[in-house]
Amino acid sequence: MVDKIFIHGLKIPCIIGTLPRERKKKQRIVIDLEFPAPVRKAARRDALRDTVNYQKIAGRATAFVSKSRFYLLETLAECLTRVLLREFKLRNITLRVSKPNAIRNAKSAGVIIFRGKNGPS
Repeated sequence: MVDKIFIHGLKIPCIIGTLPRERKKKQRIVIDLEFPAPVRKAARRDALRDTVNYQKIAGRATAFVSKSRFYLLETLAECLTRVLLREFKLRNITLRVSKPNAIRNAKSAGVIIFRGKNGPS
């Protein structure tokens, strides 16, 4: 079993969608991330330098998404995943992007992807 760090419910406003009204005003999306981390080593030494700094990952994800202007959640997910894998030297990542109220009578709609250093798994 691999230890993981997760970030759930990261709410970020951005331009996303294909409809003309969606291209004019930022709307909130919700991101969930999960990635392997050296939890045992960090716990043993109680040192941030021995683990993945999830505050920095959340900050980078927020900065990237808030400046983005994608039409599709799929594109946003792929691009954000590439950025996080590269900048934080993660082995792999599971990323869920949800768009609340995208479908009438549904809480949200979205996409979940799993990517590793060598592409899709």
